[in-house]
Amino acid sequence: MKNELLFTFCICLVTNSYAQTKDRWQIQKDGSITWKISDGLPHTDHIEMAGKKVALWLQYGLDSTRSSHISRTIIFPTFRLLPNKTSSAMMYVVKDEMLPRIFINDKLWKPDIYNGGLTTPIKESVKTIIHHGVTTIESLLTNDQNIALKRSYFPSDDKPLALERLVLINNSPRPATIEMEQLQHTESPAESRSVNGPLYFMISITGSGRYEVKPGDSVSFAISYMALRGNEQMLQVNEKEELDARLARIRGISSLLQLDTPDTLLNTAFAFAKIRATESIYLTKGGYLHGPGGLRYYAAIWANDQAEYVNPFFAFLGDSIAHNAAMNSFRWFAKYMNPSYTAIPSSIIAEGDGIWHGAKDRGDMAMIAYGAGRYALAAGNADSARILWPLIEWCLEYLKRNINENGVVHSDSDELEGRFPAGKANLNTSALYYDALCSAVMLANQLHVSARDYAARADTLHKNIDRFFGATVEGFNTYRYYEGNKVLRAWIATPLTTNLFDRKEGTIAALFSPKLWTVDGLASQSGDRTFWDRSTLYALRGVLAAGETQKAMEKLAYYSRRRLLGEHVPYPVEAYPEGNQRHLSAESGLYCRIYTEGLFGIRPTGFNSFDCTPRLPAAWNKMALRNIHAFGKTFDLEIKRASKRKLYIVANGKAYTIKEGDTQKVTL
Repeated sequence: MKNELLFTFCICLVTNSYAQTKDRWQIQKDGSITWKISDGLPHTDHIEMAGKKVALWLQYGLDSTRSSHISRTIIFPTFRLLPNKTSSAMMYVVKDEMLPRIFINDKLWKPDIYNGGLTTPIKESVKTIIHHGVTTIESLLTNDQNIALKRSYFPSDDKPLALERLVLINNSPRPATIEMEQLQHTESPAESRSVNGPLYFMISITGSGRYEVKPGDSVSFAISYMALRGNEQMLQVNEKEELDARLARIRGISSLLQLDTPDTLLNTAFAFAKIRATESIYLTKGGYLHGPGGLRYYAAIWANDQAEYVNPFFAFLGDSIAHNAAMNSFRWFAKYMNPSYTAIPSSIIAEGDGIWHGAKDRGDMAMIAYGAGRYALAAGNADSARILWPLIEWCLEYLKRNINENGVVHSDSDELEGRFPAGKANLNTSALYYDALCSAVMLANQLHVSARDYAARADTLHKNIDRFFGATVEGFNTYRYYEGNKVLRAWIATPLTTNLFDRKEGTIAALFSPKLWTVDGLASQSGDRTFWDRSTLYALRGVLAAGETQKAMEKLAYYSRRRLLGEHVPYPVEAYPEGNQRHLSAESGLYCRIYTEGLFGIRPTGFNSFDCTPRLPAAWNKMALRNIHAFGKTFDLEIKRASKRKLYIVANGKAYTIKEGDTQKVTL
């Protein structure tokens, strides 16, 4: 299974990981991206899509003749298997040769299947591939007449169902006979291995049969990949209704929190990242839960991916399902508060039935308090904030009890979970703790409760972070990641995202130096080829927050082009070589936060207020975030150039004039 999942894409990655190529994809007026096949073959790639009950991981490739090769991995997050592990969701791989045969004028077409040489296969030539919440492959099938084939791949919005819709169009002047054979295939794991079983995986065909298709007319078929439990009847699939529902969900996400800048590339990359960050929310028995995906991480939450990365973004988005998922994740973590202050687990798995805490304390309480504080302020809902406040207080008390003799937070590991050394106290955990304390002071003021000694603790921690972690590393006046650390680490970016700018010049120089910056963004550690996009996304946000706009925008444009239009598209990724650059969804939330918190400089300060430190690039005269749902309002935030050194900020119709680089308190 593992080798199958790697597919041939890993070969392509090795070939292309050290050189930026020209754009393979182009942005279209409707917001999609398209690869019009001309050269650059063979090529393979993969993309993940998700609905409330299913995820579809699609591997697609073209050989040198433009013939397609498709492998579909369908994951059902709420159909659980034993043993009760994070990755124990029912999952099946379906390759082309497992599907029913298609005949055109009694001649066989099916990729790589030649029926023992008894029939002459129809030649396929793929013309275009399109991504925009649905993946569409458009081909021409030729032999004695031309048939256009349009295949669409997408998950159901609300069912344990993924679909493949095939439309064949007769473009020749003569009638064509088109036949798709019937198939009904069922597999089932052993009932003793099924949670609430028996469980079934089924492949079925809608519209199979033999049709006489007139010139200019078409015929359509649908292949359904579904999961059933117990005595449930097979789903009656209407592929048009399912496609309409999927497209409606994508339109809904796209309408919220829109980036409006002079740069179409950045606007489009932001729009795509919104889709991936928000679609990956599953309806479990414990309610809506955001899940990273990536063939492993479903029906479960993590202190970093959900609490720290994506929930603060959801506070700005205005999607009711996303808000529901954010609050559910914090409620789940809160269930593990205890009077002895034993650590909350890093991850709660299997729809809430289990936990994972295999990497010890990664700084999880700092992650939770940081994310909950920022979410509560930006969401602007006092009732939700009151629910979150005890969790924030508990996490801050836990962190206080884990301050070491150097005045920073003891932590067994970090979010890289031992992949790279992190010592006994790491920079990331203490920086997040500092930000959480700052948020808690402001949140306590909004809730009219005691802020305890949080402000004093934040001030002391700020000094201790600089004293203990501040160091010259590989010639740069920046931070050591842990005591004894001698090489640069990507997570020196974290302080920049939490308004710790004491060493910003040396830190930015180190981040963008050849020691760390690579063709795929930041290496996790100087001298190592491993990269995790999350640290690059933190760095781009932090460098903007620190005021180095031109440097940040150059790197942001490069990164966005590579991820949206390059060899592996269209979203930010998790890591490489581990995971083969899977499209984990919380990283897309981090991409969007580059703009909300970095470019527009929004720092939540109250239920109806925020500090705004905009970083308008020199080449732009204006930029805007439209349809923001935050701070109890729905509003636009516009930044305009007033003069060479002055900017206008317009928020919810109220205008402010500031010097470029200054911070404006905005009250809605």
